[in-house]
Amino acid sequence: MNSRYKRPDKKNALSIINAAKRDMEYTLSLEVNEKSGATIIKNIYECFRMLGDTLLVIKGIESQDHLEPINELLKIKVNTARPIGSIGNLRILRHNINYYGYSPKVEEVLDIISLAKSCFKPLLDAVKNEVEKASHN
Repeated sequence: MNSRYKRPDKKNALSIINAAKRDMEYTLSLEVNEKSGATIIKNIYECFRMLGDTLLVIKGIESQDHLEPINELLKIKVNTARPIGSIGNLRILRHNINYYGYSPKVEEVLDIISLAKSCFKPLLDAVKNEVEKASHN
């Protein structure tokens, strides 16, 4: 685990949540085509990663990589139309786009949009609840 401990920060956690929500709303408004696909996938991934990062911030942990926030997010117990474990697959797809120049097919982009539409809001709400619980301790 590459992380550094620091003071839990509710204000920063709420700021990250708001940014993730705003960025997801914008990303889902983009036109889907061959040119926009990689950007859409990377942005959706980043919004999920930010939610995971929020969970670490309220625990006073500063992550040094992407794996830790995603793993933290996958621990959340929440009902979604699609399994949240699929976010792990999204992480791999984003990695291939960023580091190997992979160009996603429109079908892949639509699948990731479907994942975002079915999982992001329930996870966002669950993360908000975690922030509220942490601030009452």
